[in-house]
Amino acid sequence: MDQKPNSKSLETVKRNGNEILKRVQDDNSAQAQIHVNNNETSHKVTEPKDDTDLADLRTDGANECEQIRVASRLSLLVHKHNRRNTASVKQIQDTSYRPNVLTPSKVAFTLAEVLITLAIIGVVVVLTIPSLVKNYNEKAWSTAQDVFTKRLEVATRQMNTEEKLAGYSSTMDFVNELKNKIKITKICDSSHLTDCFARTITSANNVVYETETDLTQLPKENWGTETVGVQFANGVNALIAYNPNTEQDPYNNQFSATAASMAILYDVSGYKNPNTLGKDINMNGNVKSLGCMISPDLIGGICISQIIAPSAYGALTKAQCEEIADNGYGNDKSYCTSDNDYWAGAVKACGGVSNMPNMNELLELAKYIYEDDDIKSESDDAVEMMTIGLRGLEINTTQMNTDKAAQFIAASPISGDHSAFLIWSNEVDSDSTVYSRYFDYGSTMVNTIGGNERSDALAVCIDR
Repeated sequence: MDQKPNSKSLETVKRNGNEILKRVQDDNSAQAQIHVNNNETSHKVTEPKDDTDLADLRTDGANECEQIRVASRLSLLVHKHNRRNTASVKQIQDTSYRPNVLTPSKVAFTLAEVLITLAIIGVVVVLTIPSLVKNYNEKAWSTAQDVFTKRLEVATRQMNTEEKLAGYSSTMDFVNELKNKIKITKICDSSHLTDCFARTITSANNVVYETETDLTQLPKENWGTETVGVQFANGVNALIAYNPNTEQDPYNNQFSATAASMAILYDVSGYKNPNTLGKDINMNGNVKSLGCMISPDLIGGICISQIIAPSAYGALTKAQCEEIADNGYGNDKSYCTSDNDYWAGAVKACGGVSNMPNMNELLELAKYIYEDDDIKSESDDAVEMMTIGLRGLEINTTQMNTDKAAQFIAASPISGDHSAFLIWSNEVDSDSTVYSRYFDYGSTMVNTIGGNERSDALAVCIDR
């Protein structure tokens, strides 16, 4: 039996429902008017589509239970609606959430700043690129040299093992066998050496060897053999002389023939520049240099093969100085005290201290240049003493022949208004300071000023 609705309860539900409906509608209207502070945009809150369900409250005649159910549903709907509106309001009020409708500010460099930056980059490039190129070239030459000498050693070792290293009467016969062990693309006899090797070789910007005759002077006199030009498949050009007195030991796998059996002058860059001894051109084995820069008969039998400026040989670090000492260059490691050691650089450029002049040889050179046989080295009867910084070493006052000194003067970084140069020796005093000899237009003297770090001393290499 249906119960009659309680009119009082029904009226209460309807009244509450109408109040809730009105409040929801008022809230929606208010939310739609919220604007951001800059008044440039607004965010409208859309009324929920479920508001149509509120019409159920306007239905008269529903029983009391149904009215209560509808009221409960209305309550949940209103709660959900209010929560959504609260989140929207919070987002609108949050300034970080608001879209930036103004044109965004742009950060950019001015033209002056760009030009200054480019100028700085240009200065850095100018300062660093030459050094990088120089280091790259030196590394490339050094690597090419190591690779070539190792391949040559493997080839001669194999010839030794096969008993094909000794017994040749000519360099040409030796080279014709060598080409079976290492690829050779061209062979030039002693009359056509420049077809395989550059005619002009320079040292310290001076032309040293420029004739075909010079290029034939590679082997030691007692070998009695000719020089042969060779172009290897890897791009290395070389002059080779063979020693007919070569001995072989087929049972020794560690045998290296290059030192006793052949002399080779090789250019790892072929005909390309710089064609300079100590850079892309190197010597190996029992080599006589390509002629002497000054006749040995004029300077006590000394054969000067190279004059190298400091800018060409450069300074070594302490670690590099110790490295060449370990590799047989003859410089004692105790002399390696500086990271700016030009004397060590000269030692390396000449191939060891034994290839540098001693003080007596520098004295003979001084007698030649000054045309004065009375020039003395260190002695008690010095011509003149200079006490400031020279440890009491003598000065010999005389005038040089600048024509005879021209090759040294041209390579020297200290030549200016007057003729002057300094030459390293291979001798070291008790304080591990290297001796050198100073040559000036009007005097010459033994010198120990500046130690191993002097950047104005020439490396004069002697062919022993």
